[in-house]
Amino acid sequence: MSRLHDLYNEQGQSPWLDNLRRGWITSGELDRWVERGVRGLTSNPSIFQKAMSDTDAYDTELRSLVDGGSSIVDSYWSLVTTDIEGALAALRPVYDSSDGGDGYVSVEVSPELAHDTDGTIAAAKELDARIAEPNLYIKIPGTEAGIPAVEAATAAGISVNVTLLFSVERHQAIAEAYLRGLEAREGDLSNISSVASFFISRVDTEVDQALTTIGTDAALALRGQAAVAQAQLAYALFTDQFSGPRWDALAARGARLQRPLWASTSTKNPDYPDTLYVDELIGPDSVNTLPDNTLASFEDHGTVARTIDVDVDAARKLLDDVAEIGVDMPAIARKLEDAGVAGFSKSFDELLGTLGDRAENLKQ
Repeated sequence: MSRLHDLYNEQGQSPWLDNLRRGWITSGELDRWVERGVRGLTSNPSIFQKAMSDTDAYDTELRSLVDGGSSIVDSYWSLVTTDIEGALAALRPVYDSSDGGDGYVSVEVSPELAHDTDGTIAAAKELDARIAEPNLYIKIPGTEAGIPAVEAATAAGISVNVTLLFSVERHQAIAEAYLRGLEAREGDLSNISSVASFFISRVDTEVDQALTTIGTDAALALRGQAAVAQAQLAYALFTDQFSGPRWDALAARGARLQRPLWASTSTKNPDYPDTLYVDELIGPDSVNTLPDNTLASFEDHGTVARTIDVDVDAARKLLDDVAEIGVDMPAIARKLEDAGVAGFSKSFDELLGTLGDRAENLKQ
């Protein structure tokens, strides 16, 4: 048994893998990650951009698609579908053994739809019907336009991973959207699941930069702490929103918690411990999705102990101090959301260009 198993068995937190490539599916590497304790998987346009650009593993299918008259965009979605279906099969035993608690694989709607509510809803329904597996999550960005899309998708019975959350306030709005979606749906709710992906390390990168610019001793002493503190407050909010009479009525119909998922948990600053954003965010009914190198680091020397709610008051004071010293956290959240959407869109566009060039070369 590894630390990944201990994380789940002792603390109730599910470690997921934040990466996917075809070679892992065909070689059995993904199966080995599952054996080591991985309980789910997330993907995004940047992950697919890297996977499809760095290998020829997709060339045979791409050539067949293009020869059959498929456009580059349609070919992209076919390639993605093949990978997602392979990952779903690898994680299905986890889904079955946990009675639908884990074993999920996420696929994201086109990043071009991040500010298009109706387009996002339509794309979520199309992807959910196209892949049609019970352990599939449709990833929807938690933008302003994404809030009603999450509600509508949930009401339609679609399991959603809400991505690109950078503030407690947006996390709260997304939880409300999920609750409203459940309330709008009749009958049994046990086949609907959701996670809310709260991004971590990118917050510290931006806050640390602002604190360094301020430059006082008091400001510098606050570096490297805001992201964890904000996640701890988000977890406290989660426990409040998913308790009480309103939640009890939904739970009686089989509703599942919308678990907080810690994303962007690789350490960007080399001065910080490489397992910082795992060790400090451990608690029950939560998920941490980790790049493979961070998973390996945690397996080797991570600390398995409940930390997420050890001192919520201290987390609140830390963020108050950050605000008082002149750091605009709402502005940072907006900046990070915009950058996240732009980054996924850039990866998506670059990948389409790469696939187009590769398709032309394969014809020769």
